[in-house]
Amino acid sequence: MTLPDSSPYVVVGGGVHGLSSAYHLALELERSGSGSGKDVIVLEKSRIGAGASGIACGVVRNFYFSPAMAEVIRVSVELFESDPVGFGYRPVGYIAAVPEVQAEDCVAIQGRQAEIGYSSDIVLGESRCQAHMEAIFPDWNGDGIEAVLHERQGGWAATSQTVENLARLARAKGVRIFEGVEVTGIDLHDGSVHAVETSAGSVETDLLVAGPGPWAGHLWRLLELEPEVRTNGERRPIVTYWKLQEGDYWLDDVELTDAKGNEPPVVHLDHVLPLRSDRDGGVIEDGPWGIYYKIGRRGFGVQGGGVPIELGTDVELEPYGHENPDHIVGDEFTDYFTAGLAWAHKRFRGKGREWHVDPHGGIGAFTPDNYPIVGFVRPNAYVIMDSNHGFKMIGMGKLAARDIVGGGESRLEPFRLSRYEAGITHAVSNSPYPWN
Repeated sequence: MTLPDSSPYVVVGGGVHGLSSAYHLALELERSGSGSGKDVIVLEKSRIGAGASGIACGVVRNFYFSPAMAEVIRVSVELFESDPVGFGYRPVGYIAAVPEVQAEDCVAIQGRQAEIGYSSDIVLGESRCQAHMEAIFPDWNGDGIEAVLHERQGGWAATSQTVENLARLARAKGVRIFEGVEVTGIDLHDGSVHAVETSAGSVETDLLVAGPGPWAGHLWRLLELEPEVRTNGERRPIVTYWKLQEGDYWLDDVELTDAKGNEPPVVHLDHVLPLRSDRDGGVIEDGPWGIYYKIGRRGFGVQGGGVPIELGTDVELEPYGHENPDHIVGDEFTDYFTAGLAWAHKRFRGKGREWHVDPHGGIGAFTPDNYPIVGFVRPNAYVIMDSNHGFKMIGMGKLAARDIVGGGESRLEPFRLSRYEAGITHAVSNSPYPWN
């Protein structure tokens, strides 16, 4: 395909947000009678799913303290459930097991899930939590775990399959996807986007939609927007980068299965008790810690991650992902993660030096309150800056398309850029993670 000189809608980014937005724009334009998918093009500098979407762990969950996020995830899970085969979606459920300091958060989260019709159960008290988890994992250790939130919906999805399915759906509606086309600049006239400059030429457009993922800071600069926002009386950078800590781990003689030998739910474990190495017994973390894990992406072993590391405002993003040694985890995280597994499951104890490792990672771009920024940042420039909540939120593109074509979407109001100046930021949980 040849890149056109103009297109009514130019979508930048071939990850879940860009592709979902393109597909749902095509649907909304068709529904409203104002256009079709032929009016939409997607620009991806490498290949679809080459960024954070393609290398994510793939967890799909609604474990969010922010009420606004709960609704976005509900819409997203419905989308996964609409085509589980196409999206490679495994609805095995999701469990959050947490200490007393987070128990009230879990109660509030489960209450909101019930209000929006998202199926989940809450278990409180150490003995009850132990019984609930032992029924799933007979070797479970729940010392100090005071709350278990068990999401009956949710689970995980194959990342590459999800991205490919979104691209297939978009193309079926007439959307053209251009891979290997890098955005090099944005031509602004009187504050509005006139054209998108690319490595393959310039494309004039009526509306730019961007799902930049980790490249949010770069896009912000191309749009010539202020690099900081004022919120709660202080200036904060619009983007701060964190190193993501994930990997695939497996043993020769032990698997992660439930009591019946089947694939278990995804597990999120937070704690405040000291975390000790399963290699030498040394204290790795004497403050809050956390891991999340599921069956490995190869169909065996364990895939998961832990609390990310804040890097600041200046990082090198290229090359992005697992091929960059600066982006992936090292042995220190392997010790941390496998120690967490050994704390939770007796089957993994004494195996600290026996794990095979496929290290993962990446860089995430986080907003000032660690929640997405969604909406118009210039008269005809619409952004979805996901603050690393990305992969599971495939429904964000659906809401964004309604917002753009329909003239507003109330469920996205809490994610507007203007919230910072107004001092209306999202609720903060007691989780050690920046994204709960």
